[in-house]
Amino acid sequence: MEKIMFIETGMGIDVHGQDITKAAVRAVQNAIHFNSMPGLRSVLPGNSLENMKVNVKLAVPCEKETLDTNAVKAALPYGQVTVEVMDGGMMTTSGVIIEEKGDKNDLMYIVIASVEVGY
Repeated sequence: MEKIMFIETGMGIDVHGQDITKAAVRAVQNAIHFNSMPGLRSVLPGNSLENMKVNVKLAVPCEKETLDTNAVKAALPYGQVTVEVMDGGMMTTSGVIIEEKGDKNDLMYIVIASVEVGY
């Protein structure tokens, strides 16, 4: 990315089911949820959202090999999206196992996201 315009951060949690992708998608959604970029198009090359680049950094506590990066990319409405995955985040107890929710154990997965937007 030549120029970063802004960076937003977010956190996502899968409380039941131990799905790292669900937690990652929620982290990205949390990062971008309260943003509006009405003037961004005017500073992008060619004034086109197709030229926007988005780099997502995810701090993931476990099961990185099962993370569906295409699902993470799909959470972003515009731009050429790349995803970087690193160690981080957290696993902690949810305090209860609910088998009907798909729990294999009592852990909840917490993922942290940084979403960089620019060109």
